[in-house]
Amino acid sequence: MIKDAAIEWEDLGGGVHRKVMAYNDDIMLVKVSFKSGGVGALHHHPHIQVSYVESGVFKIKIGEEVSILHAGDAFLVSKNIIHGAECLESGILIDVFNPCREDFIKN
Repeated sequence: MIKDAAIEWEDLGGGVHRKVMAYNDDIMLVKVSFKSGGVGALHHHPHIQVSYVESGVFKIKIGEEVSILHAGDAFLVSKNIIHGAECLESGILIDVFNPCREDFIKN
C-alpha cells in the first residue's frame, strides 16, 4: 500500500514539485504539483507516458499539437516525442511511465 502523506515532495524549482508514488521495472506512477506559471520544459524520453489532470488547468504541447486541458482530462505521449506543460491554474498531474523512469529514483 502507498500512503501519499508518507512520501515527501521533491522540489524541482519554478513552482514544480514531484512525488514518485510507486514503481517497478515496467511502470512508474508520479504525482507532479504545479503552481500557476510553473513549466514542465519541452523534453523527450524513451518512455510511453500517460498523464491525468487531477486538478488545475494546463497548456500541453505534444509534438506540434497544443491543447488546454482541465481537471478530468488526460493525454498520451509516445516514445521520444517532444512534449511539455505550462500550468495556467495551479494543479496536479498524475503521470504514468512505461518502463520505469530510472532517472527519477533516488538511491
